Amino acid sequence: MNAPDSPGLAHFIGQSDAVGKTLLAILLLMSVISWVLIATKGLTAFFRKRRSGAFLALFWNATSLGEVHAEISTHGVHEPFAHLTAHAMHAQAHHARHGAAKLAEAGSEQEFLTRTIKKVLDEETMQLESGLTMLATIGATAPFVGLFGTVWGVYHALVAIGMSGAGTLDKVAGPVGEALIMTGLGLAVAIPAVVAYNAFTRSNRVLAARLDAFAYELHSFLTLGEAPGASSHQAAGAPATGAERVRAVRPVAA
Repeated sequence: MNAPDSPGLAHFIGQSDAVGKTLLAILLLMSVISWVLIATKGLTAFFRKRRSGAFLALFWNATSLGEVHAEISTHGVHEPFAHLTAHAMHAQAHHARHGAAKLAEAGSEQEFLTRTIKKVLDEETMQLESGLTMLATIGATAPFVGLFGTVWGVYHALVAIGMSGAGTLDKVAGPVGEALIMTGLGLAVAIPAVVAYNAFTRSNRVLAARLDAFAYELHSFLTLGEAPGASSHQAAGAPATGAERVRAVRPVAA
């Protein structure tokens, strides 16, 4: 067991002034925030992936969009693809029943549907990116906070050594080594935040691309009643598969 005055984190904290302890508290707060965001967004992404997979399987195996609408009405919306589908079908039904009654509904049914899909995609993108700015900020600033703590600790250590007049190696190495703990803590806070930020950013980019592709298919179903390219495939005598098996639908009642 170390002696009470032996170098270490506890001794460094005990010898630190208000600035050093404040910087340490900031690093601890950054660490807590980053791990809460990592855990929250990680669990959210896990469940979102499972629910999205289940909804897409139901969507592509449905015989009509009416069946999809019934499923959404029964079980609700819990992930981006179902959210997009529900809003798009509601927009089509609303425009078919009420027309362009407001400025927000101006234009043809196809234009109104396109604006609705674009709005939902923007909403989903904003929700996916929530919290990422905080992770990026922590990853970028934590090393500098730690470095500031180290510089401040080294300065006070050297001032204390100068006042005592003892400049031997053992008197210098201990306080300077303790001050370097702040740099290590800063890196320990920043590295998980940066890794998580990069992972979430890539996951969001992949999901956004899948949502864009799905939005194109959904828009085609609602406006044309068939999958993109289905007419050409059927004209060539190719068997209908996957999305092409979804029958032409009328607007679903709002």
